[in-house]
Amino acid sequence: MGDIVHSLLQTFAGLGYVGIILGLAIEIIPSEIVLAFAGYLVSKGDVSFIGATIAGVIGGTFAQMIIYWIGAYGGRPFLKKFGKYIFIHEHHIELAEKWFDKYGSGVVFTARFVPVVRHAISIPAGITKMHFGKFTLYTGLAAIPWSILFIYLGHKLASNWEQVNEIAKPYVQPIMIIAVIVILLYVALTIFRKRKKTF
Repeated sequence: MGDIVHSLLQTFAGLGYVGIILGLAIEIIPSEIVLAFAGYLVSKGDVSFIGATIAGVIGGTFAQMIIYWIGAYGGRPFLKKFGKYIFIHEHHIELAEKWFDKYGSGVVFTARFVPVVRHAISIPAGITKMHFGKFTLYTGLAAIPWSILFIYLGHKLASNWEQVNEIAKPYVQPIMIIAVIVILLYVALTIFRKRKKTF
């Protein structure tokens, strides 16, 4: 892991819960890393597990709110030009837009557990002006299990927290599969309801 990332994490550590929120909100470091580091802080007794989880949910939700606002007021051209600075590239945007068009607003929750799509899904939500309260609710609910998982793993790994991505794979893959199944069920239910209304 780079020296810059380490320096930033140490700075966030000095700020406690506010540091966790900032670390997630500014989107410079992947959320898994920030949350695992928060778990490491829990193992040291610097912060509590519940407090770190609350901070993780707040920070993760706020980060996506920023992307939503960028999508709503800056639009696709802005994100195509500057999205790379928050690790969002054009193919992420295109894939997220396809998912959003195909599966509707409910995908804002389930897509949070699918790589590539999970960060970018806030863009079409913003561009289409999805109800902000609904967007925030779905995003916050999805941030809860995500935060708990990586803080827990960081806590268990303690000083080896940097190995979190490797250790997390057996946990994340089943969650991804469940998320995709939920999306498919959501789509099937939506189609069923539309057809029912036409009869």
